This record gives sequence, C-alpha cells and structure tokens, in this order.
Amino acid sequence: MAEDIKKVALVTGGSRGIGKACALELARCGLDVVINYAGNVDAANATVEELKALGSNACAMQFDVSDADKVEENIAKIVEKYGRIDVLVNNAGITRDGLFIRMNKENWLDVINTNLNSAYYVTNPVSKIMIKQRSGSIINMASVVGLYGNAGQANYSAAKAGIIGFTKSLAKELASRNIRVNAVAPGFIQTDMTKGLAVDKIIEHIPLKTLGTPEDVANVVRFLALEANYVTAQVLGVDGGLVV
Repeated sequence: MAEDIKKVALVTGGSRGIGKACALELARCGLDVVINYAGNVDAANATVEELKALGSNACAMQFDVSDADKVEENIAKIVEKYGRIDVLVNNAGITRDGLFIRMNKENWLDVINTNLNSAYYVTNPVSKIMIKQRSGSIINMASVVGLYGNAGQANYSAAKAGIIGFTKSLAKELASRNIRVNAVAPGFIQTDMTKGLAVDKIIEHIPLKTLGTPEDVANVVRFLALEANYVTAQVLGVDGGLVV
C-alpha cells in the first residue's frame, strides 16, 4: 500500500463504550474512522466530533447490523466515500439476560442476530474488499463468557463462543491474502452494560482486583489492527486475569 494512502477503519457499535474507545484510539493512530450506530444520534454525532478533532476524516452511519441488506448498502457507501476498508472492528452487541428456562425466543434471537449473525453480515462484504486490497485486519469482539459461560447469559455466551470459532476459521481462510483475523475477549469493563452489577463481588474473582476500562480494550484492538503483523487466529483476553 502506498505511503500516501490513508487507512480506513469501520467500528460497529462505535458511538459509545468500548466501540467509541476503539474508534478514538484508531483515529489517534492516523486512521479515518467510520462508526456504525443503532439509534443514539446525539452520541454518534458527539463521537464524530471527537474523532475529527483528532484529525480523522470521520463519519457516522446509522444501520442495523442484524439487517443484511442494510449492512451491504452501507458498506458500499463507505467504499464509495473512502475507497477502501483496512480495519474492521465487529463490536456491536446487546444483552438480553435471563435464566434459560424463562428465556423467550425473541430474546434469544435478538442477541444471536446482533452479536453473532451481524459478524457474518458485516465481514462478508468487507472481507471481499480486503481480498482485493490483499491486506486488512479484522477484530471481533468476543467475551470471557464465550470461554467459560455465565448463568443467565446462555444467549450471549453462545453468541460470543460463536464469534471465537468464526474468528479462528476465518483467519485460516484469509491468511493467504495477508488479512489477519483476531478476537478480543473483554472481562468486566466499566461500560453501560456493567452498570448495576455487584462490583465488589466481581472484583473478588479478578486477580488484578479492578474492573477494566474501554481504553484497556482499545489498546489491544490498536495492537491487533496496526502492530501485530504476525498475529492471527488469536483470542486475546482483556480481563485482569479473570480467565486463568
């Protein structure tokens, strides 16, 4: 890739939390960043302003990552605007927690569609772009619960375990085209998703005795996206030692 071509990143669920931290970190590294968001226009616009302040030619695109047609339409718009996609961070996700025997079909499917199927919907068209470029880095947001499970999160755990298998398989398929595929498995991170949890009880099980921050995850995403040229098919935990 020529030196004067600026790299472009797409971060799904990039308007807040871990996704926003990843978007900001990639912008600090000189990338133009596109953030996808579901519905919070104010948060998305505020994040874009922060990205632009870092020198990134950033924009926000609102679409449902679980809608394959909308995803494809918007990926085409990104390519039309920027000409390429070098980094993909599949971060969008939701929770619909509850005991499995009480979990209705909608709560199961909502989580599977948003957290797992979306990775296919987004990565499929993006990988074709990267294959033509003969370069790219794909980072999928997994979770520690995809490794060891969690009561009350059968849907979320299943989706995140699926992300791990998806990552390893895709890494093998795309390696010959110089495309690396890795996953990040956060533990308990200080975001809206962890608000209301019994933090003191959680910390008892974390060797580092603290929750992580979105920036902790973003630092690993930056490493995988831009620095780890010989790293693929890996699942990097950002969990304070929770999974030992």
